Amino acid sequence: MAAMVSIRVNGVEMSVAADVSVAAALLNAGHTMFRRSVTGAARGPVCGMGTCFECRVTIDGEPGRRSCLEPVREGMRVTIDA
Repeated sequence: MAAMVSIRVNGVEMSVAADVSVAAALLNAGHTMFRRSVTGAARGPVCGMGTCFECRVTIDGEPGRRSCLEPVREGMRVTIDA
């Protein structure tokens, strides 16, 4: 069994596998929209390797972080524009 860590997503605590990216943790929890475009369209991960910038979220108060490149860690605070 994989080790687990606790993160907060939009203020809600969730337990996720410790060896995944933030994007993978969010997708595994059922979140498919991570942000909105300037026109209001839903956006979510496309490439999974940091090229497309569609998976940007706010992590520990820092906006614009590419969630597919960021590994989860205990106590992390993630904000998505769902």
